This record gives sequence, structure tokens and C-alpha cells, in this order.
Amino acid sequence: MQRSKFIIGGLLILAAVVYLIASSTQASAEYFMTIEEVQTQKSEITGKSLRISGAVIGDTIEYDPDTLTITFEVAHVTGDNNEIEENGGLAQALHDAVIDPDRSRLVVNYTGPIPDLLKNEAQAIMTGQLAADGIFYADELLLKCPTKYEEALPEQIEE
Repeated sequence: MQRSKFIIGGLLILAAVVYLIASSTQASAEYFMTIEEVQTQKSEITGKSLRISGAVIGDTIEYDPDTLTITFEVAHVTGDNNEIEENGGLAQALHDAVIDPDRSRLVVNYTGPIPDLLKNEAQAIMTGQLAADGIFYADELLLKCPTKYEEALPEQIEE
């Protein structure tokens, strides 16, 4: 009798721990997507936490210093590293994305001071949510200027 109470109590504690782990993992999950994937799956991903990457289109950058609101467009860049390397590296892939008017594009809205690296053909990696209005509201904005790096994919150190 006493032993069965411990077993039942242990199972209840185990079930609670599993539930807490599962619910916190789902709540903080972010999906990494390309601009093209975002455009094709808008209805399924609206309101979900996402991480996306694209090429900044420089002439679309607008900054309001009173509200610290930055709005700009990003163009689709493939997520396939082999394809990027085959086509001349990251700098070339970003350049091609910006000059191609047929590439999928997405409007981004970010609130914060304007970053120094926010310029034409920079790679933007953003975390946030796609709203019903089709605008991506970024909570986090990371920028990478490919001209500062010789390679898109650094060589791994061999031991």
C-alpha cells in the first residue's frame, strides 16, 4: 500500500515535469525561414515567433528618429550554403537578391537606434513575428556586411 503511493506520486511528478518541459519548448520555439517560405506560408505562420534572413534593399530604408522606427524591405536569399558558394559567395548572393525585381520581398519594421551596418546588400537576420498586415515586426535585428568577410562560410579548424 505504502509503496504504491510512492509510485503514483513519482509518476505524477514525472508527468508534471514532462508537461512543463514540453510547454516551455513550444512557447519559445522559433522557426528559421527564408523570405520565399514566409511569403508562401503566410497564413500558417502569422503571429508565430520566426527567425528570417534576407538581403537589405538599401533604397527602401526609412528611419523616424522621433519614434526610433526603422522600416525597410528584404529580398529572398537562398538558405542553401552550397548554392551560395556555387554562385560566387554570400556577397554575390546578396547583390543578386537586391537587384532582382522578381525576388520575393518582405517589409520589416524594427524599433530601435539605427544600426551602422543597415545598408544596401547587408544580410539581415531578424527575430520577430509576421503580422496579419504582411509586415514582419522584428524584435531583434542582426546585420552582417559581407564585404567585411572574405568567405561566406569560414573554414573549420582541423585538429
